[in-house]
Amino acid sequence: MSAVPTTSRRPSLPGASRPADRAALVDGLRAALDAGAAEVRDECRALDVEALAPAVEPLPLEEHRARVTAQLASLAGRSFVEDGFPEHQGGTGRYARAVEAFEMLGHTDLSLFVKAGVQWGLFGGAVSLLGTERHDHLLPRIISGELQGCFAMTETGHGSDVQRLETTATYDPATDEIVVHSPGPGARKDYIGNAARDGHLAAVFAQLVVGEEQHGVHCVLVPIRDDAGHPASGVTIGDDGAKLGLGGVDNGRLSFDHVRVPRTNLLGRYGDVDEHGVYSSPIENPSRRFFTMLGTLVRGRISVAGGAGAAARTALTVATRYGDARRQFDAPGRGGEAALLDYRTHQRRLLPRIATAYALQFAQHDLVDAMDDVLSGRVADEGDRRRLEARAAGLKAVTTRHTTDTVQECREACGGAGYLWANRLAATKSDTDIFTTFEGDNTVLLQLVAKSLLAEYRSTFGDLDTLGIVRFGARLTAGTFVERSAARALVQRLVDATPGREDEVVFAARATQLSLLREREEHLVEGVARRLRRADAPGVDAFEAFNSCQDHLVEAANAHVDRLVLESFATAVERCDDPDVARVLGRVCDLHALSTIERHKGWYLEHDRLGASRTKAVTALVNELCAELRPLATVLVDAFGIPEAWLRTEMLEGDTVG
Repeated sequence: MSAVPTTSRRPSLPGASRPADRAALVDGLRAALDAGAAEVRDECRALDVEALAPAVEPLPLEEHRARVTAQLASLAGRSFVEDGFPEHQGGTGRYARAVEAFEMLGHTDLSLFVKAGVQWGLFGGAVSLLGTERHDHLLPRIISGELQGCFAMTETGHGSDVQRLETTATYDPATDEIVVHSPGPGARKDYIGNAARDGHLAAVFAQLVVGEEQHGVHCVLVPIRDDAGHPASGVTIGDDGAKLGLGGVDNGRLSFDHVRVPRTNLLGRYGDVDEHGVYSSPIENPSRRFFTMLGTLVRGRISVAGGAGAAARTALTVATRYGDARRQFDAPGRGGEAALLDYRTHQRRLLPRIATAYALQFAQHDLVDAMDDVLSGRVADEGDRRRLEARAAGLKAVTTRHTTDTVQECREACGGAGYLWANRLAATKSDTDIFTTFEGDNTVLLQLVAKSLLAEYRSTFGDLDTLGIVRFGARLTAGTFVERSAARALVQRLVDATPGREDEVVFAARATQLSLLREREEHLVEGVARRLRRADAPGVDAFEAFNSCQDHLVEAANAHVDRLVLESFATAVERCDDPDVARVLGRVCDLHALSTIERHKGWYLEHDRLGASRTKAVTALVNELCAELRPLATVLVDAFGIPEAWLRTEMLEGDTVG
């Protein structure tokens, strides 16, 4: 095996000693991380951060809810709220700017992030994107916060399986009304944000029935409270009460007893009923219509990924600063105690996660840009929309899992101090726990990603049932189905530079890193296709065939997202025009890539992609990178640009860390 480059053979990184150099490096890294969103992120950093800061101690439920409602009202006049809506509805149509701003709220009380997402992302987004011009008059009131609402999709009996919701919306030709009804306990709308306290109008997802025909799930606006705040006639409102976290969000339960609303309350962009009681839709295929309708709401899933990433960066900043300041145990020859971050084990706990936080933020930027292209209409191809949906699902799953694991690691890295509410990590841990299952359960989302890989991002992937997936997978041939986001000439050039002979492979080379991740993805997807090919035989139960491959599908999806994330990071490094910043970013990218490869070294060994000596070399290089980046640990987290008021903790004040 060729020698792996060591830190001693590379020039030292800039900014490790002089304060002026460190400050310049923080600014340069922040500029790279903010990318094209620097203006709106700085606008958020200039908000009244004290007023938006998380509470210093747990609040009683009603007090917490009232506090978050007041914080939400303070944001209503901000330009980034208007950015999330098109101009003809009272907005500016700068969708990327809106999502980047709400991501910054992930550094505050996450209850505010979620409540804002419900009001302007889910509820407002449903009215904006599923409604017609007859609903446009509602949007200025939604944007201003005058009209608060909720997004009533999930039911007690059905969560991820939205197509089988039980609530009905039946057209009554005698009165030209739609009758919304909960036929049983399983049809109760549950876990609905803004329902228990503040919402007055609900975007209710229900099975639309016109005459003798059922047209699938559509969305209807249903008033749930009168002007005095009392439940509307026929509406039962319950309170979900205390939860593991997010105490400032008033999650509630809604049931409907033959509630009548005007026919025009149907959000009919993709399926409408006219004054003659005739149903029509621009999309003939019911399944495709359903997935198109849900696909328009992809911004919510993208925002969840952004907020989760922000929460992880908050935790990493707190834990890294603590690890740099906290000292314990004498260090022989040093004349005193060593900082926690001087220990290799502590470096291993935090630095690879910091590197991945960088990687995910660059991937999030690329995803938000793609979303902006689709929502603005600059990209109208159906395939691009499906790719966006799959990529959003994958990044949401990977980012929220990263957040859950990272916050736990940060809590442990701070010992007992991390367990105290005053040190931010306890609230962050409880508030982010739900992120892995709301806006789509992660395991279900990864299966969606895998199905889209198998189906070559077909514009109608929604019409593939279990049997269809099995049969389509059986028709695939190796190498025909992996989506190449490497339309980027840069990434393709790096991959093409991969050495051809095994003894020339150097893990520090970006080309090697990219190729190893791509190779794993391709092999896993091809393996699923081969298994499905064998299953496409007479007498084989399609469900059992698909069910037996689920773990394989999820692993293939994870590998796909790993590759996309690294490509985004590699692109950002190459795009950086500041040599010093680019050098640091390059090392951080190396650490992320090699940590990812190290995490899967069992797979590389099992499949004879790497020998034992090479996997050991990967581990050795990860250790070297941790040591090399240790002097810049606080620089790397300071570059996240989180306002200090949102990072205030007891354990970093005065002499408490000495």
